[in-house]
Amino acid sequence: MIPLIMGIAGAIWGWMRAAKRGGNTLDKLQYAAGHGIAFLVLGLFIGIVIVRTAPPM
Repeated sequence: MIPLIMGIAGAIWGWMRAAKRGGNTLDKLQYAAGHGIAFLVLGLFIGIVIVRTAPPM
């Protein structure tokens, strides 16, 4: 769940960042895709760390 949420949050942030810089629709899509992928990978690593460091049940 963490990677999905972070990927969506990154895409939204990338879209808003491109809009703030005055980009057109393709710029906004590119920023959204780039930020979304980067945040998804970061969320994946965070999820792996959480699972690996959790105490056994």
